[in-house]
Amino acid sequence: MKGLWIGIVLTVVFLALALVSFVWTPFNIEAFDIPNKLKSPNVTNWLGTDQYGRDILSMIMMGARTSIAVALLAVGIGMAIGVPLGLWAAARRGSLLDELIMRGNDLIFAFPSLVIAILITAVFGAGAINAIIAIGIFNIPVFARLTRGAALSLWERDFILAARVSGKSAFRISWEHIFPNILNLMIVQGTIQFSLGILAEAALSYIGLGAQPPTASWGRMLADAQTLVSFAPHTALMPGGAIVLMVMGLNLMGDGLRDVLDPRIRVDRT
Repeated sequence: MKGLWIGIVLTVVFLALALVSFVWTPFNIEAFDIPNKLKSPNVTNWLGTDQYGRDILSMIMMGARTSIAVALLAVGIGMAIGVPLGLWAAARRGSLLDELIMRGNDLIFAFPSLVIAILITAVFGAGAINAIIAIGIFNIPVFARLTRGAALSLWERDFILAARVSGKSAFRISWEHIFPNILNLMIVQGTIQFSLGILAEAALSYIGLGAQPPTASWGRMLADAQTLVSFAPHTALMPGGAIVLMVMGLNLMGDGLRDVLDPRIRVDRT
């Protein structure tokens, strides 16, 4: 439970920073202040300034908004498409449809996700929208496979057999009985994929294929700071630390939620 609460606190802090950035940041990130460039953390600029004199705390707040939005929408795409596909495949287990869905998942899994994401954004253009689509595509088979596996374990349960005997269609059974019973797994997996989405967005932005200037991004901040580490290490440590803390918070929260929501783990521990 301790890890869960640490994860929740870290996640809430960054969500709060992202939300606050919509209405306020300490400084305007689009205004350059060259005389004050590369300042170390101080009373005025708590996390220092970058090579253009921009406040790093303000940049991190705006970058949190970008990273969270991209990762959240990408996970939403994966769940919105992957979960119905998984339920459909489980309901038609052994059919041609089931085989097509699972082989399609295997095809996507056969390629490194980040490499294909880079390919998609390189072909269709850099930007946050294409990054969302690229990351979302690789969330689809994750949720589809997890949903199918969890649903198959329920289809032979007595309450599902009773629903079938009552004349309910496979569609109604899937959404009225199967889905509510696997929702906890989807929530846990969603937090994990959310953290991976943060990393993927940062990676795409780092190589220039994610969010484009003047939109702030943690990955872009790291890319800009790579030549400054020797004499201004704070320019890389601050956005890098933000990525680490955000991902760590989401992973801790995911692990904690799994422990709380999975009845088998609760039974084992008692």
